[in-house]
Formats: sequence, structure tokens, C-alpha cells
Amino acid sequence: MKVLIICTNHASYPTKPTKTGLWLSELTHFYDVMVKRRILMDFASPEGGNIPIDERSFDLKDECNARYWHDKDFRDKLQNSLRPEQVHTSDYRLVYFTGGHGAMWDFTENAALQAIIRSVYEHNGMIAAVSHGVCALLNVKLSDGTELIRDKYLTGISNMEETLMSFVSEVPFYLEDKLKEGGAHYTKSMIPFMEFIEMDERLITGQNPSSAKKIASKALEELFEK
Repeated sequence: MKVLIICTNHASYPTKPTKTGLWLSELTHFYDVMVKRRILMDFASPEGGNIPIDERSFDLKDECNARYWHDKDFRDKLQNSLRPEQVHTSDYRLVYFTGGHGAMWDFTENAALQAIIRSVYEHNGMIAAVSHGVCALLNVKLSDGTELIRDKYLTGISNMEETLMSFVSEVPFYLEDKLKEGGAHYTKSMIPFMEFIEMDERLITGQNPSSAKKIASKALEELFEK
């Protein structure tokens, strides 16, 4: 049993000088739950190689972030992620898409990532995604032509949370709106940035960075305890 974690390579905003990329805790909090269960994990990204970290998420007061940031194996994985064509989908029962604003640029229209999702999902694997990482699901069509998210219950970063993050002028779209346009049943927590996940068959989504740990726990429960 292996898990594939996919992170963004995109580090820039259209006008702001602040650097974006992976929202660090969306990786470390998920990773920590898996490590404790001795699950093997591989990292991949749209271009392979180094995964940039969103400056605003680089919080080493977060014990989990600090532990893994100072872990050589973890840092090696971050710097040497697989390219999509190096991924053998039959190796994985779970694929997890992390967020950070960068994902909005290099996940949404990425045919190689869509092929990974389709293959794992159609072979009874699970697909999980958190916050902006949920945008990887937007344009996925299954082999029979149906859209993956249509009529599915799922969540992702809300319009309110996007507004509160003050980067609305930079983002290419509102994820909540796009999910609804795609026919998904979008749900969210009443209070912004509170832990919230949604599950629909083999699709687990989390609304925001606070939800990463719960996604990991729920995925393990589904994979091992049913």
C-alpha cells in the first residue's frame, strides 16, 4: 500500500511579489498521520523536481512543520518529486492533492494529473484533496465521459476564505464557484478556516489547511478499517 502526494511547482503571482507554492501544513499534517501508520509515500508534481513553499505558510512554530522541515528524507522528497510520467498508478491506492495558491495555475488544466486521477479512481483507489488542491478535480473526465465531480458532495477553499486571505486580485478563479459550476454539491463549515471534510464514496476533500490531518485519518479508516 503506497500513497502518492501531489504538490504544485508554481511559485509566482501575477502581480504580487510574495511567493506562493505548497501550503506547508497541508503536506506535513497529512504526512505525519501516514508516517505514524508506516505508510510509504511518494511525492510528485506537474513538472517534477523541487516543490516551492508558499512564504505565508512557512510556520516553524507549528511543531509538525518544524519536525519535517528538519528531516532530511522529507526535504529530499520535496526537492526531487516525481514527474507525472514517472508515476505508475497501479502502485497507489490513494492520491492526495495538497494546496497553496500555486495549484490553481498548474493543477486545473493538467491532463497528466487528470490521467492519474482517472486511473487510480477507476481501479477502486481513493482520491483526496485539500483547500486549493481540490482544483485538480475540476476538469477530470472518467473513461465513460462523465465528469468526476458532477453530483458529488465535496468541499474546498470557500469564497469567504479566499476573500479573507486578501489575494483575490491575484487568483484566476474562485474554487467554490468553479466546483458548483461543474455540478458538484459544495459544502463548507459555517466558520471560515475551521477543520471540515466531505466524503463521497472514494473522494475525500478538505476545505482548508486545518483539514489535512482529518483527511489522512479518514482515508486510513476507509482503506484499512472497513
